[in-house]
Amino acid sequence: MTKEDNSKEIKNNPNQQSDEIENPSRRHVMQGLAAGAVATGAVSYGSGEAQAHQGNGPLGETLKNPYGGRPAGGITLPEYFRPTKYMTGSNANYFPLSEELGPDEMRISFCGSTPFPPREDQAGTCIMVELGNGKRFFFDFGSGCVRNIIGMQVPGQLINDIFITHLHVDHYADIPYIYPFRAWSGGYTPLRIHGPSGRTPELGTAGMVKGMQQMLKWHLEAFDVFPIGDGYEIEVNEFDFRQEGGIVYDEDGVTVRSWPRSHAKDGAVGYRLDWNGLSFVWTGDGRPDELSLEYGKGVDVFVTEMSGQDIGQLMTYKYGLPQELFNYTIDTHHTSHYAVGKMMAEARPRLAMVTHYTQDEDIDAEMLAGIRAHYDGLFAWGLDVAVVNVTKDAIWYRKATLPGKSGSVAPFRELGKMEAEGRITLPDEIKPPAPRSSRAEQQDQKYRDMEIDPKEYYPADVFRAPNPEWPSDFVIKVDDVIPNRKKKAE
Repeated sequence: MTKEDNSKEIKNNPNQQSDEIENPSRRHVMQGLAAGAVATGAVSYGSGEAQAHQGNGPLGETLKNPYGGRPAGGITLPEYFRPTKYMTGSNANYFPLSEELGPDEMRISFCGSTPFPPREDQAGTCIMVELGNGKRFFFDFGSGCVRNIIGMQVPGQLINDIFITHLHVDHYADIPYIYPFRAWSGGYTPLRIHGPSGRTPELGTAGMVKGMQQMLKWHLEAFDVFPIGDGYEIEVNEFDFRQEGGIVYDEDGVTVRSWPRSHAKDGAVGYRLDWNGLSFVWTGDGRPDELSLEYGKGVDVFVTEMSGQDIGQLMTYKYGLPQELFNYTIDTHHTSHYAVGKMMAEARPRLAMVTHYTQDEDIDAEMLAGIRAHYDGLFAWGLDVAVVNVTKDAIWYRKATLPGKSGSVAPFRELGKMEAEGRITLPDEIKPPAPRSSRAEQQDQKYRDMEIDPKEYYPADVFRAPNPEWPSDFVIKVDDVIPNRKKKAE
């Protein structure tokens, strides 16, 4: 059969293969498709405009280092992307307690980053912001975040000032957990929670707190046999979710503002923190919106949420979720990767970040490609234990290295530092508050009578008679728990 005959046969039978017909390469096919698209003006490559252009890439696109660069220089990051001058520890990883914040420095730590489900590598969304003036704030407090907060060597007794963006439980699930244990372990001061109102009183932050306290009633009363002090008190700062740029916190030079977000139900907000010329935005959940652009314009670190769009079928394959459910959730509640890129391109922060993102390594590159369709600035993932140090001159990103078996660090080191800086005054002795109730008031004697005599299981040489009542004369000598104690000179 001649080559001409073979061509005729294939034309008549298109399903038949022939070794004599050379298949065009993928590169040639793609170039042909690109040429056709360019000719019709049907596509664009990263410009955001509905027209194509000739370039030097295989598809006709312009190849560009998004950060700028020089010949043979590789990726050239912005000049300010470098370690801050206060970083005396490792520049590669953050080791908690290994370095002190500078007086004009901000540190942003991601203590959780997923909406659902919480995993070994991702806790529920929580962002911790620490400032050089000693202030510390938490933005959202999702399921499992306490594990990472403790791993960051933050004393549980000193966790405070929690800002909730909205009342989906993945944004506050660990508050009911830390609340009673914070008080039990010595957090004798009120817990401060900031959050938006709802359309009705019971749908606001104060309504949530009231319901939480009722849910925990058995636990709270059971812990009343311990010194609690004011640890069960919750100071709720509920503000009108409708306010646009209203100040919700203003102390010690720190200002926090809020604005409403579109998240399928009224009562969701975003936050902006300003201090000492530095700024941080956490939008919380919601659809891409103009107010977030307004209050995020030019900030140092802009963090928003991201959920993948156009991957509904993948969710069906992986998790059995109907893609209609996934797509509807994104279309009514969340921000796609393309929208993230558009928002960042308009806001132009020094550093753009996303969190509240269930990371799947097989789609990370595609998600980033969607962001890069619009945004060419500095970007980083806000996943668990990511740490960002910020000054006016520098921004630096690392991952924290946390102890795998971390216990809760004692508060005395931090309290001693606060006293040395003149931010607090400690007494020489601390007498814990008296318990609110006794075991006798909470438990029938017959159940205590059922307990096995300790002498039956303690060896005689280590036997210690149990103390059924709290020792009312117990005091903590501060000099014993804060070695080399220093008080700021008056």
